[in-house]
Amino acid sequence: MQKTPVILVTGANGQLGRCFQNLESAFPNWRFLFADSTHLDVNARRNVFAFFEKHQPTWVLNGAAYTAVDRAESEPERARAVNYTGAKNIAEACARLGIPTIHFSTDYVYHGGQNTPLQEDAPVHPKSVYARTKLAGDRAVLRHNPLMGMVIRTSWLYAPHGHNFARTMLRLGAERPELNVVFDQVGTPTYAPFLAEAVLHIIGLVENGDVAPTSLAGIWHYSNEGVCSWYDFAQTIVDLAGLPARVNAIETKDYPLPAPRPSFSVLNKAKIKSAFGLEIPHWRRGVERFLRENG
Repeated sequence: MQKTPVILVTGANGQLGRCFQNLESAFPNWRFLFADSTHLDVNARRNVFAFFEKHQPTWVLNGAAYTAVDRAESEPERARAVNYTGAKNIAEACARLGIPTIHFSTDYVYHGGQNTPLQEDAPVHPKSVYARTKLAGDRAVLRHNPLMGMVIRTSWLYAPHGHNFARTMLRLGAERPELNVVFDQVGTPTYAPFLAEAVLHIIGLVENGDVAPTSLAGIWHYSNEGVCSWYDFAQTIVDLAGLPARVNAIETKDYPLPAPRPSFSVLNKAKIKSAFGLEIPHWRRGVERFLRENG
């Protein structure tokens, strides 16, 4: 690794990308490059290779993704262009430079009806365009950067910015007397700043020589600790924010959407905690911090 790490963050204006931007000042000895789609079209292989050749990153954090889950059902080619082709191009460019790819993925790839926390080798069963294209991207990263391709699957990601469930509940909870939220989908909310901090901790371990970069390869899980339903998540937001709205528990069948959601997607984080000495906060700590930081 170079003395000064050069960390390229794609999808820089997304939820996770903006979290990395907020953390930049805490790492004055590292150099960050933030690229959104106006700077780097990940779907254009030639452009990706030229961008990497020009900027010579030593790390790539691939946050570029098509995340409009329901719209993807009617825009499969757009979803595949970013989630698969973009991930493949980035992994190939990283392999050419001999650098790690840290690629962010989703719990939606499982969707198998399991009711115990999912380990990284759990069977995949994607049921939506979004899930299928994300799984294709995961496999592309592992295939095209096999020595240093790290796929981190997370769940129910939210942040103080962007479009996400937590911000929607905060807004609607102040506007409406009642909210109807499904209680039969179970998982774990993940506060994006916690994930960003964990990733930079892992990079620090490699830069300090405590962990070999080749040990990053493979699939990893990161979400906050604990288990809840979307109803529990919404109720906690409303309660902690002191909002007057009543939260009603409903079934998935009462709130149909174009893309199916997993009924159970609790992730087992033992592997990432053990390998990198991570202490992962409970999801409720994320909500508390979200409410402090939400602008």
